Amino acid sequence: MTHWRKPLDSDKIKVAHGDIHIIKERCKGCGFCVEYCPRDVLELSEEFNTKGYHPPAVVNDDACVECHLCEMLCPEFAIYVVLREEIPENVVASRK
Repeated sequence: MTHWRKPLDSDKIKVAHGDIHIIKERCKGCGFCVEYCPRDVLELSEEFNTKGYHPPAVVNDDACVECHLCEMLCPEFAIYVVLREEIPENVVASRK
């Protein structure tokens, strides 16, 4: 989605990104996390857990903005998000 304008401080603001962790054996395949994710980060996988349900899989990890909506909606507490530690660009350049 593109916008016709951008905030004046967009160069100073960093958007937080999260790493999604799924406890597959807790999942009962309700799909709430997939359905209500505002950034379409998750989808139901083709694999089965030991209970016979399809747990979600992360398909677009970079789109996660750490909103924690999937955590709040999961009735089984099978998903959680942690803040991704960003590596400063000057450190990445020095590693190459």
